[in-house]
Amino acid sequence: MRRIEGGGRVPLGRITVQGIDFGTIRAEFSLPDAFGSAAMVEAENARDRHADGRLDATHIEFVTIDPPGSMDLDQAVHLEKSADGFVVHYAIADVAAVVVPGAALDVETRGRGQTFYLPDGSVPLHPRVLSEDSASLLPDVVRPAALWRIELDVNAEPTSWSVTRALVKSVARLDYSTVQADADAGTLHPSIAALPEFGRLRGDSAVARGAIELKLPEQSVVREEAGPDQSGRWRIVLEPRTEADDWNAEVSLLTGMCAGRMMIDAGVGLLRTLPPAEQSAVDTLRRTAVALGITWPPGKTVGQILAGLDAQEPSTMALMSVAPSLLRGADYAAFDGQLPDLTVHAGIGAPYAHVTAPLRRLSDRFSTEICLAISAGTPVPDWVRTALPELPPIMSGSDSVANKVDRACIDLTEVTLLEGRVGEVFDAVVMRSKDGKRAAEVFIPSVTVIAKCVGTPDDGERVKVRLTAVDTAKRTVEFSFPA
Repeated sequence: MRRIEGGGRVPLGRITVQGIDFGTIRAEFSLPDAFGSAAMVEAENARDRHADGRLDATHIEFVTIDPPGSMDLDQAVHLEKSADGFVVHYAIADVAAVVVPGAALDVETRGRGQTFYLPDGSVPLHPRVLSEDSASLLPDVVRPAALWRIELDVNAEPTSWSVTRALVKSVARLDYSTVQADADAGTLHPSIAALPEFGRLRGDSAVARGAIELKLPEQSVVREEAGPDQSGRWRIVLEPRTEADDWNAEVSLLTGMCAGRMMIDAGVGLLRTLPPAEQSAVDTLRRTAVALGITWPPGKTVGQILAGLDAQEPSTMALMSVAPSLLRGADYAAFDGQLPDLTVHAGIGAPYAHVTAPLRRLSDRFSTEICLAISAGTPVPDWVRTALPELPPIMSGSDSVANKVDRACIDLTEVTLLEGRVGEVFDAVVMRSKDGKRAAEVFIPSVTVIAKCVGTPDDGERVKVRLTAVDTAKRTVEFSFPA
């Protein structure tokens, strides 16, 4: 049950459907099935190429925080309160130490770009023997890592940072819901006892920087239960975003911001960039807010307005459906010498680089290697410098495919859930009213579907709509208002 407007509660996504074949989506997007034999041999025999001279940090009691069941664990964290503020130790799987530049596995990962996640399983960037075993920061085993140490003041603003190769050992594998429950009960693991305070301070810092954060729950397709034929039953849910999600994300964002600053200062790197929102997009958001009855005091920034909204309210859902227009133009900027014209990620409000997910994202292996060299005062390896110009198109292309795959899986589940129900009337919340040629968009809580709606309902209104079309070939559904 999830509250979507003051005082009321409605059931979400309890209707299930059996036997969806997500293999059709794998085929449609030509997602690779298996690794070549040479790449598999390299993964199975991977060895730490930097074993000599690593810092022994196994005394630090790291923990990992990931979705339940995850095995490809990129990050492990230890956070402590100090007399001067906070100290973050963030261990990142050292993938560059076990993937040989130019060899078969390196070539295959460049062809993939990232791990693709589908409801019935992932298409990994690296063979599972490496990404879910020998290189993963699993609990109770010693692993090679790139270890960040970030010191922060009492306001959780970074004052110094460095990264070095180390040996680390995680002592616990946690998930977001467990961390949230422990935080609510005051029983957080000692290694992250300071995480709530740290996370809230970093959240305040984000608003002060002008960051634009969209924190609505996300649609996700999940397996309900295994059927007699083991095909399982599928449904769509809204994944609630907890405070623990945000606190943990702030550790990763902080590390990426430190990495971006290092690269800019050194004149070599790979940044994740986003231009400032166009004024027309801000104006549209402001008009929508006024129409929804959301107060926008003079002098308040977009980030401040969005941060102050209640994610449960239908008016928030409606405004957030417009807000993505503020975040258009994300890209990657590789540079070696001359800085790119754009060095800031406007959504974060600072320079930023991907360095915290090398098991799942290709760029992070190279970016981490750059930061290790800068921190050690050594030259950036030639294999990294040579690859830099190739990485932006690889990452942009794989990001596009990943987004399309995510959407296709949800669309396939939606049409399968609603097939045969044309003519039925559903309760809905209007996320976006009709705007020019763009159709209205409604959220149907009972099946957790977001779809187009013919008609002119008002933003944020609770209405009844009728299902008028289900096109299984195009994976689209359409509703009409009034019902």
